[in-house]
Amino acid sequence: MKKGISPKFSILILTIILVVTLISCDMALHSSCNPSAKIKGIKPPPGKCKIGYQSECCKPGKSYTTYKCSPPVAGKTKAVLTINSFQKGGDGGGKSECDNKYHSNNTPVVALSTGWFSGEKRCMKNITIYGNGRQTNAMVVDECDSTMGCDDVHDYQPPCDNNIVDASKAVWKALGVPKKQWGQLDIFWSDAAAA
Repeated sequence: MKKGISPKFSILILTIILVVTLISCDMALHSSCNPSAKIKGIKPPPGKCKIGYQSECCKPGKSYTTYKCSPPVAGKTKAVLTINSFQKGGDGGGKSECDNKYHSNNTPVVALSTGWFSGEKRCMKNITIYGNGRQTNAMVVDECDSTMGCDDVHDYQPPCDNNIVDASKAVWKALGVPKKQWGQLDIFWSDAAAA
């Protein structure tokens, strides 16, 4: 008579493998992006720090957290949609990093937090934004810098959080968000499917 593995032992082994796999997947999905440093705010020189679209200026002495990473990108990644002007003279600062140009606020464009911007790997590519019961596509043209801020290059504004999709007003309009509610909105985003 052949002796083999008992059914109870097989079930125990399979259960252990399943539990370990589920724990590993859960840890991967919920892995965090830890802060990398802190910077101190300084008072902007006169005429600096353009305030518009609910942007803010750095406050002298206030501590701001910086990040070199963003939460992991999943099928649909949770984020906070903010509003930005990509036009010359707007609160977005200088020209967009991807193409060294300004963009009309009527064009659906975004800046992504440093980790998601991924060293320009998403430059000039579309993402799909899901919010307010709708979805729309927008082109990535800039980085919302999570690593630095409170300086001339960043228009004396604080560093971006690590979970930001900073969008033109065209994106907010496409999502059907009433203008009085523009500013921050919990959303999901994904890389747009290639055409």
